[in-house]
Amino acid sequence: MGFRSYLLRRAILTIPVFIGLTLFIFLLARVLPGDPARMALGPRATDEAVAALRIEMGLDDPLHIQYLNYMGGLLQGDMGIALTTNRNVFTDVLAFFPATLELVITAMFLAVLFGIPLGIIAALNKDRLGDNLSRLIAFFGVSMPVFWAAILIQLAIAYNLGLLPPSGRIGVDRPEWYTGFLIIDSIIALNFEALRSTLAHLALPAFALALAPMADVARMTRSSFIEEYNEDYVRALETQGLPGRLIAYKYVLKASFASTLTIIGLDFGFLIGGAFLVEIVFSWPGLARYGVRAILENDINAVMGVVLVIGAVFIIVNLIVDVLYGFLDPRVRYGEGSSA
Repeated sequence: MGFRSYLLRRAILTIPVFIGLTLFIFLLARVLPGDPARMALGPRATDEAVAALRIEMGLDDPLHIQYLNYMGGLLQGDMGIALTTNRNVFTDVLAFFPATLELVITAMFLAVLFGIPLGIIAALNKDRLGDNLSRLIAFFGVSMPVFWAAILIQLAIAYNLGLLPPSGRIGVDRPEWYTGFLIIDSIIALNFEALRSTLAHLALPAFALALAPMADVARMTRSSFIEEYNEDYVRALETQGLPGRLIAYKYVLKASFASTLTIIGLDFGFLIGGAFLVEIVFSWPGLARYGVRAILENDINAVMGVVLVIGAVFIIVNLIVDVLYGFLDPRVRYGEGSSA
């Protein structure tokens, strides 16, 4: 199977997954307790007003008609009105999601930046001091709850040492809105004061969020690196006199990176969920914090919108991982083609 065919097949397979996601979210919202019309109008609204709003919102229609109307609105960028902001949920998503995505991307970058070297150090020093230290760091990263790590980091670095801001996203006037990503917007506007403030505010929440995926990346890199190092081709390269570092970083690391890539993709999706707790601790104005507020106020449309966006990101990231996996290891797409 060629790479284009593999890419097309993987992309097509995401369509039923996304439809299943929307169906699950829709049905879940319908079985939750509470009347959306009553919650929108408040407890003092008359029964007649609630009934009129239910008709306007289509809540009295058959369930399959409601779902088709929901999908029709979704395709047009209409996710319903959020009770907490009185705006279209899609508008709120566009306003809050860039902050969360910027935080998650930075955290994933830190996780890969530190996790892969830790895993390589552990593999090259198997059962020695470097390996034990790397595994100890990975153990604490996995076992420590993200909210607890965020609080400790905030207390130690922001409040006790005063090295970085304890909360918020920026401490100066924000640059003009181009993309919603403050780092990119600051660079486009050549506003380096805003860039410095953005990076300072981003450092602590991103590092707190990166601890768990960094440990996962380190552990997977170590195990796949050791497994790959025992292959016959490595011994053949050693007999040819190639330096150990060249074998490790040019051949073994590339061959073992496919397994690590899978973990990176899965962790990226889970980071969106983990961002809920970090955003609360650091008062980060992102989609996760918006979702928590929607849950607390029983804002069904906003909750559905947040869950849908998180699920869609997870699907897209997994598609990207599958494509990269097939690019790095042609056996994956050839094997899939032979079994079809």
